[in-house]
Amino acid sequence: MRPLILSLLLCSAAAQAAPIDALKPMAFLAGHCWKGDFPGGKQSDEHCFQWAYEGNVLRDVHTVRSPGKPDYVGETIYYYDSAAKTVAYLYVENGGGYSRGTMTPTATGLDFPETQYVADGKPLTYRSRWTPSGPDAYEALSEMYLKEKWVTQFKLLLKRQ
Repeated sequence: MRPLILSLLLCSAAAQAAPIDALKPMAFLAGHCWKGDFPGGKQSDEHCFQWAYEGNVLRDVHTVRSPGKPDYVGETIYYYDSAAKTVAYLYVENGGGYSRGTMTPTATGLDFPETQYVADGKPLTYRSRWTPSGPDAYEALSEMYLKEKWVTQFKLLLKRQ
C-alpha cells in the first residue's frame, strides 16, 4: 500500500511541475480543459492541457465532436527547441494528418506563425492566434492560405471547463 501512495504522490507532483521559462506564456492553459462551440452549435472543440516531463513539455489532447460522426482527435506536444531557441510543436491526429510549427508569445497572447498541415500527402498552409479573454477563456483564430490570400478557417471562444 505504501508504494502505491508514494507513486500517487509522485505522479501528482509531476502534474504540478513548474514549466520551463520558454513555456511559461502557455501556463494559463495547463491543468484545464477548454471547450468552445463552432458557429451553429453542431460541433464542439475541446483542448485538455497538462504538463509532462517535469514542465519541459506541454501536452494538448484535442477533440472535435460532431453529432453522428466519429470524434476527430489529435495531440500536440509543445517543447523548447534549444537549437532554434523557440517553442516548437508537433501535432498528430487520428486521420493521419500532422503539422510542425512554432509558438511565439506576444503582448496579446500566443501566435502560431505560418506552417503546413499535411494529410494524405496534401499540404494546407495555416496560421493561428490564441488571445486570452479574461481568466477563464481564450479566443482561437485560425486562418488558412487559399488562392493567394488568408481566409478565416474558424474563430472560437474556448471556455475553461
